[in-house]
Amino acid sequence: MFDPAFLKFFRVLAKNNNREWFNEHKSEYKKTVVEPLSEFITEMAPRLNKISRHFNADPRPNGGSMFRLYRDLRFSKDKSPYKLHAACQFRHKVGKDAHAPGFYVHMSLEEVIFGGGIWVPPNAVLNKIRDTIVDNPQEWKRIKTNRSIKALCGGIRGDGLVRPPRGFDPEHPHIEDLKRKSFFAMRHEKSKFMFENNFVDEVEATFKATKPLMKYICFSMDIPF
Repeated sequence: MFDPAFLKFFRVLAKNNNREWFNEHKSEYKKTVVEPLSEFITEMAPRLNKISRHFNADPRPNGGSMFRLYRDLRFSKDKSPYKLHAACQFRHKVGKDAHAPGFYVHMSLEEVIFGGGIWVPPNAVLNKIRDTIVDNPQEWKRIKTNRSIKALCGGIRGDGLVRPPRGFDPEHPHIEDLKRKSFFAMRHEKSKFMFENNFVDEVEATFKATKPLMKYICFSMDIPF
């Protein structure tokens, strides 16, 4: 469903990242990026449902699983209006934004990234995850050492605090994880990987590999998986 025209659009956009150029090439964007990405989301829907029926795969270009191309410029020195990548999130049904637990796919000129987790959730949710790690350290250790997660994604990652979060033991064996502000397991491949015939199969397999992490996050939030 993806072909080189998908990445070519972003290669040219990188040299013409302005509204005038984009408005002149909007139909090209819809044909080469939006349509194949929507097809990919549709293809993933039944596969995702086999992993968990509590995550949405909505192929609509607006209001669905696909992220907008427009950048948020409010707090950025870079005023380029458009992102140089395409992405989609198969978000948990209770989630309302990108900070909800979900499965994620990111496609850029440099690489394609896919996996599962939760990105910078609100403090209340973050502390629930931390509390669950404290209360269930052995299960967290099993997830961290899970062979599939390590083999495909290199382990569990996420930016963290410099100091331990308030109220948590600095000597806890999982203190580096308790410092995290995000929890995710992502597979990184070269961008041409998205053109492989088995790309959808590999995304599905990687989503399945992250299932222990996703179940743990959902359990901590008291939401179904």
